Amino acid sequence: MFPSILPTYSRADVAFVRGEGPYIFAEDGRRYLDFGAGIAVNALGHAHPKLVQALTDQAGRLWHTSNLYRVPGQETLARRLVDATFADTVFFTNSGVEAIECAIKMARRYHYAKGEPGRFHIITFEGAFHGRTLAAIAAGGQAKYLEGFGPKVEGFDQVPFGDLKALEAAITPATAALLIEPIQGEGGLRPATREYLSALRRICDEQGLLLIFDEVQTGVGRTGKFFAHEWAGVTPDIMAIAKGIGGGFPMGACLATERAASGMTPGSHASTFGGNPLAMAVGSAVLDVVLASGFLERVQHIANYTRQQLAGLIAEHPSVFEEVRGEGLMLGLRMKISNTAFIDDLRGHGMLAVAAGDNVVRLLPPLIIGEEHVREAMTLLSAAAADFEATAKKAAVA
Repeated sequence: MFPSILPTYSRADVAFVRGEGPYIFAEDGRRYLDFGAGIAVNALGHAHPKLVQALTDQAGRLWHTSNLYRVPGQETLARRLVDATFADTVFFTNSGVEAIECAIKMARRYHYAKGEPGRFHIITFEGAFHGRTLAAIAAGGQAKYLEGFGPKVEGFDQVPFGDLKALEAAITPATAALLIEPIQGEGGLRPATREYLSALRRICDEQGLLLIFDEVQTGVGRTGKFFAHEWAGVTPDIMAIAKGIGGGFPMGACLATERAASGMTPGSHASTFGGNPLAMAVGSAVLDVVLASGFLERVQHIANYTRQQLAGLIAEHPSVFEEVRGEGLMLGLRMKISNTAFIDDLRGHGMLAVAAGDNVVRLLPPLIIGEEHVREAMTLLSAAAADFEATAKKAAVA
């Protein structure tokens, strides 16, 4: 019998029923230390009281009106995002890939409005992941996501990540924009250097291109800055965000400068649910926490502590772990054994992590963790590593 849920996921056989801070509890009552955070979504942990209160209060007043009318919560949250970033304007979505689609359309429309409709190609980077719509998988360019879905959507040209010469050679009169993740998440926790991002900004300025940052995973405090590009001192023209901005509630946004958004006129883009009152209430509550004095500095402190502890973990288990990657609390362990096998074993010890490309285990804990949670994580990671070392030792003896 075909399953009632479309079988597109390879799910672990565990179901969670409640969460509290950095912990999540399964149906059988077992507690897990959650260093996956719903793939960087639960930025403030589970059941954060401020978010619960904001959602509950709004749910008792109004859920949905549609974008046929003013939505005061959108006006408030958009102004806060504009005041805290490079942007002049915001379009609210329900997800990260919708924010990416808006960014792609905006870049194309910008050149169209300037009388250059043939300028619609966007250069992306090998190893990228921008979501699962037809345009997003074309932008990402990974064969495993493109297979079986017909011709690749036109207008995306890929170059090797970090290769400036290849990028410059790929630019043609049809190029409209560059689209890059400041740190590749699915691609294996690979950061773009500050120098590379600065070079991208320079090239865009010189050649009349728009620079688009995909900060769906890296944004809203994940790296210790509000957005990861701030570390490089480089600003984009357009930026897609999601995940952490909703703290677990589904929402995203496309942020842009006035110039980049100049082609987006009434009727050029829309969303039924994007920017609904529930999402706006939660998003504002997230900003109350993340933009509070000292919060991001604390994330930086705990991130540095985590990296130090991971260095010790690698030294203790050199046959299992190879290196630490990433920035802030978007960290990865490149493995010498199967990353998926390790994650399965780690879950057996009561800790959650997420797989990434290049045989990396992603560690994406809530931003509210303390040093005690980091130490607990190291104990569990070490226990899982010891399992593989013991297995290897037995195999060697046999």
